[in-house]
Amino acid sequence: MLDRYNRNINYLRISVTDRCNLRCTYCMPEDGVTILQHKDILTFDEIVDFTKVAVSLGINKVRITGGEPLVRRGIVDLVRMIAEIDGIDDLSMTTNAILMQQFAKPLFDAGLHRINVSLDTTNPEKFNSITRGGNIEDVFKGLEEAKKVGFNPIKINCVIEKTSSEPDALAVKEYASKQGFEVRFIPMMKLDKGIFGQVEGGEGGNCASCNRLRLTANGFIKPCLFSDLGYSVRELGAKAAIEMAIGLKPESGTSNQSGKFYNIGG
Repeated sequence: MLDRYNRNINYLRISVTDRCNLRCTYCMPEDGVTILQHKDILTFDEIVDFTKVAVSLGINKVRITGGEPLVRRGIVDLVRMIAEIDGIDDLSMTTNAILMQQFAKPLFDAGLHRINVSLDTTNPEKFNSITRGGNIEDVFKGLEEAKKVGFNPIKINCVIEKTSSEPDALAVKEYASKQGFEVRFIPMMKLDKGIFGQVEGGEGGNCASCNRLRLTANGFIKPCLFSDLGYSVRELGAKAAIEMAIGLKPESGTSNQSGKFYNIGG
């Protein structure tokens, strides 16, 4: 599927929940968030039906996100349902890995190809502070299990304040290198202020080659993370919503005043 700037849109990111078991300082406000009502969240059947239409139109790469996708009840079943769709060449998930120790093998057996794990520091105290209560040992154990069951590659997403030469970033890079993981450094972004940059070690943030659509947990297709544009799958139907999103996908991001990272999926 080509948009009006001749970019091939073949990548769908699916947010399956706005809930998370961490409260990272750059993602969620300290006093929490107003979560979606159950009736507003897409069912597994709705997600799968939408994905089938998206694949029929040219999507071949799918990533499951959140919030934290592993807190969505039945997530392994959803992964299996999506993995069974003909035409998907790459099925991945972004997770904080807090629950990965118990989910790694079921997810791998269900057909998940690879994972990206958010990790901004290797220091236990700083991790606890950044995540407002998280235990970094849970992440390490989750990564160890994911490696053991066969996920490859395993990528680490490390948010940086300014450069990848920061002490925490260097420590994450060293840890990833020792474990055989790849690492991507993601500039600190602010949706409402339109502050974003290109991912070091990845393709995110490069508007000229952006190939993504995003499906929110409550059923809106967003053509750009840094835009308020969104089209309801339930109101328009999957095909029409996708075509509108691609037809109106902006050349470059500006700002997003209506969404947050936790409910769009980053």
